[in-house]
Amino acid sequence: MPELPEVEVVRRGLVSWVRGRSITSVEVVDPRSVRRHTLGPEDFAGNLEGARVLDVVRRGKFLWMPLADTPAGDSAAADMPSVALMAHLGMSGQLLMQDAGVPDEKHLKVRLRLSPSEGMPDQLRFVDQRIFGGLFLTSLVPTADGGPGGLAETPLPLIAGEAAHIARDPLDPYFSFDEFYRRLRARKTGLKRALLDQGLVSGIGNIYADEALWKARLHYARPTDTLRRADAERVLEAAREVMTEALAAGGTSFDSLYVNVNGASGYFDRSLNAYGREGEECKRCAAAGLVSVMKREQFMNRSSYTCPVCQRRPRNGRW
Repeated sequence: MPELPEVEVVRRGLVSWVRGRSITSVEVVDPRSVRRHTLGPEDFAGNLEGARVLDVVRRGKFLWMPLADTPAGDSAAADMPSVALMAHLGMSGQLLMQDAGVPDEKHLKVRLRLSPSEGMPDQLRFVDQRIFGGLFLTSLVPTADGGPGGLAETPLPLIAGEAAHIARDPLDPYFSFDEFYRRLRARKTGLKRALLDQGLVSGIGNIYADEALWKARLHYARPTDTLRRADAERVLEAAREVMTEALAAGGTSFDSLYVNVNGASGYFDRSLNAYGREGEECKRCAAAGLVSVMKREQFMNRSSYTCPVCQRRPRNGRW
């Protein structure tokens, strides 16, 4: 499953290619990839054709494109759009910009043809081998806090309805640490379980939770209701740092199916300190002359990777 840095890589790539362009035609190759649009493929295509893409917005792992029915230069309806094209990448979804002459990908599901723009590809293709992802139209609603819906070039106080329930992520300038810490301390659970709760803080998936906890020297079972403010600040800053580093590297890709809009995979997986390193020495302990081997434990039907020396399990730990 792509995590926040992967989705942000896709957002940044898309915005430079599609922002301001109109969708001239829509071809639904496989109706299963628009199944979340309950009115069907014909309605999906009919409502998209002629619409102009105003921006590409991301909150957590959610990605959407606000749409306007007005042509470029007419801002009357574009000031407060009401509809967006939502993209759910699932486990293998790809949004690829391609020229018309490029042969179709094997698992092409939806093709959007875009208005001409000099030097830019004219098709946005949704490719999905495992068909867990999809595209659909959704309503935009006001944000609860009045701030921008998410990261975008022209932030609007609107958010896709399906993303309205999730919190802001650590890379969002409007993220409130005070609110996060207040809600964190009110819970009686383990720290990693809290970090994975998208209603508390969005965008931190299993990989980056392990990386942030390792960097902050905290165990995943640390009770949240006893967590000191300094520790909470440290783990949030660690999450922000590892995701920023992953973003600079193009994302973390353990699956050849994950690519950005240019078809390139991320390579941050080469820099991981915790995730996937079972049986290998802890890099931090080794640098300090200590002997420690990373261990893997089952956690919420997933795996957690920790160092038993520099991330000691608390006596009163919680899952």
